[in-house]
Amino acid sequence: MRHGTFRIFVILAGIGASGGALAAQPLPADFVYLRDIDPTIIQDMRYATPNNFVGRVLNGYEAGECIVTRAVGAALKRVQEDLARRGLSLKMYDCYRPQRAVDDMYAWAQDGRETPAQRRYNPKISKADLFRLGYIARHSGHSTGNALDLTLVQLPAAAAPRFDSSADYADCTGPQNRRAPDNSVDMGTGYDCSDDKAHTGSKAISAQQRKWRDALVDAMARQGFANYRLEWWHFSLPGNGNTAYNFPVKNR
Repeated sequence: MRHGTFRIFVILAGIGASGGALAAQPLPADFVYLRDIDPTIIQDMRYATPNNFVGRVLNGYEAGECIVTRAVGAALKRVQEDLARRGLSLKMYDCYRPQRAVDDMYAWAQDGRETPAQRRYNPKISKADLFRLGYIARHSGHSTGNALDLTLVQLPAAAAPRFDSSADYADCTGPQNRRAPDNSVDMGTGYDCSDDKAHTGSKAISAQQRKWRDALVDAMARQGFANYRLEWWHFSLPGNGNTAYNFPVKNR
């Protein structure tokens, strides 16, 4: 999600004046589109859509594509191969995140406005407190290409109902059939939920929801990924670089 508190170097890539020049720029050498590593991994890139806690496309997301470092992509492929034997698939919500999107999130948290749609993602917390509580940060591991937001889907994957920005969905802690639509397993909260119930070790979830969280954490840990305790969906691959980038997410 929005987390990331460590010190990183920022590379301002892909901010030329010409749109044509931007389109012609390749990914940095160590980055790759996840579809080129494993096209079977489902992608639902929320920040390239209005279906997220900000309620609009975030700066820097010009396409709904998962971009990762090569090491992360190779590790995700191994996770996917393990899960496939159990009738499961990974589903990506966010991968590489441009620094400009991180800045966009921070500005949103400080803008002094709060709508009912936004409250669905932080039902008990003012958005102005999200930074203090560790849900939003000025720098994110996502910008290094080594952090990911993801979940599990049972195969064959069912089609999720279309997201309706005007619908009266329950907040992210509500029953799965009343939350914003998703075809994932029920982890106890929706994605991007800033609430104690979304903490990976929360006791406020059912036995089945705990089983799914444990299955995700275990599958990722076997390939070296570490979970962020405040967000059941957030994982990173430690020791894999700390340089943050700002190139936009574009189509392959």
